[in-house]
Amino acid sequence: MMAKITKGASFGGAVKYILDPKKQAELIGADGLRLKDLNTIAQNFETQSRLNPRVSKPVGHISLDFSVQDRDKLDNIKMLSYALEYMKRMGITDTQFIIGRHHDRDHPHIHILYNRVDNNGRTISDQNDRIRSTKICRELTDKYGLYLSSGKENVKRERLREPDATKYRIYDALVRHVPQSGSWSELQSRLRAEGIEIGFKTKGSTSQVEGVRFTMNNLSFNGSKVDRQFSYSRIDYALWQNTREERQNLQPVQPVQSYRTEQHESSSLGNTIGSLFDLPAFSNGTDPEEERFRRQMQRKNRKKGCRM
Repeated sequence: MMAKITKGASFGGAVKYILDPKKQAELIGADGLRLKDLNTIAQNFETQSRLNPRVSKPVGHISLDFSVQDRDKLDNIKMLSYALEYMKRMGITDTQFIIGRHHDRDHPHIHILYNRVDNNGRTISDQNDRIRSTKICRELTDKYGLYLSSGKENVKRERLREPDATKYRIYDALVRHVPQSGSWSELQSRLRAEGIEIGFKTKGSTSQVEGVRFTMNNLSFNGSKVDRQFSYSRIDYALWQNTREERQNLQPVQPVQSYRTEQHESSSLGNTIGSLFDLPAFSNGTDPEEERFRRQMQRKNRKKGCRM
């Protein structure tokens, strides 16, 4: 779930865009407005905005985009529910609004049009709205088990130039193959078939792995530079989970083991290059994304009473 926030001065054009039949638009929510026709809706918005003429841009427009991976589980009722919760947490309350869903793209998305002058003539604050919105979107995505999109799914690949064209090819390959792999060697085999090689960064002069790099077309990218979800630690954890789920599906239920025990059986977090497979190592400084994720996992496991 991602949000794009814009503001404007005229409601007429915004109303027409959100309810445009060419967008296969559906009106899924509204409040405080007469819905007779487009002009009536716009006039109602304009009338209320005059309660506070100091607001030069009373038009609030937010598009909420969901990942194509969530398309089958998002109906109008759920999308309206998420939109209303998002608005409440953003402080967009006690005001006029319409919510329209468009069906002109592969990924589900809705548009919220609201009056920044509320029903009592007060201004709905936009202070730090983009920062607050990013945090709220991430929290709602986690709360409802939605796919955490990086926004890369909507990038038009055919328009990219190097090095971005190669980076996105690596990204697309990782999206396909990480969920299907149970080990680094299996992932390497899948990626190599698409012309992508894996290299590992080691800690200082030791053989302890703490970073990953992907190379294609003589261009190399750290995992977290391809996308945050593809840092070494995050991929390693995903591979461990894949193997764990496969074992659980094939074997009777067994007592739960600690993360570190199972992880050593199935993947490689904290292991050495030698215990992975024969792939090149690289060393060019600590990846901040790796460090953040590692600290996050350490804090989480300390709360559970175990150590990594």
